[in-house]
Amino acid sequence: MATKAKKITEDIIITKYMEYVLEHEKTPKSIYKFCKANGIKEEDFYLFFGSLERLQKGIWEKFFTNTMNLMQKNKEYEGFSNKDKMLTFFYTFFEMMTLNRSYVLFVLGQEKNSLKNLERLKGLRKHVKGFAKDLIEDGNAEKNFKITKHNPQLFSEGAWLQFLFILKFWMNDDSARFEKTDMAIEKSVNTIFDLFDNTPLENIVDFGKFLYKETFA
Repeated sequence: MATKAKKITEDIIITKYMEYVLEHEKTPKSIYKFCKANGIKEEDFYLFFGSLERLQKGIWEKFFTNTMNLMQKNKEYEGFSNKDKMLTFFYTFFEMMTLNRSYVLFVLGQEKNSLKNLERLKGLRKHVKGFAKDLIEDGNAEKNFKITKHNPQLFSEGAWLQFLFILKFWMNDDSARFEKTDMAIEKSVNTIFDLFDNTPLENIVDFGKFLYKETFA
């Protein structure tokens, strides 16, 4: 029996899609087959997503919005420095990734073509860059001299590359409670802010040594 239309939500469709992928170890061939397998009316599916590809991208965007919602529930968050806000974002996001690790590893491991994976992350990229850009623009608003202000576009692009690095690191991390990923987050966030604040080079060198050890040891 089909699920009643009034009970169908975006979250229900996303959850059922992720479960379908993990249980069948493949993505559904069509919206029709996905809906039929889950007792969902096609017209209800189209209330939220226009295609399976849009649903796949929407899952990553949902990870982002859920992360932001969790962070903003912390009453102290607004008083954090930009660096601490970035740290909080990465810690929270990858905690959410861990809750959905089986799905993430499957879908990213399924595509050997990295360009296809980047296409899947296109919506998330826009959100991450927007978040980073807002942080820098807020910081710039407090500075009186143009020479001390940071380039929001450059910083946001750096934040996205940083995200991709941490994502790859997390996917390969086999440490208990993914402690090495937490270390990578801390070191990478400190480094990217150090680069913008022109702080000591040894911090960058230390980060480079950490990456070398974890990649080639």
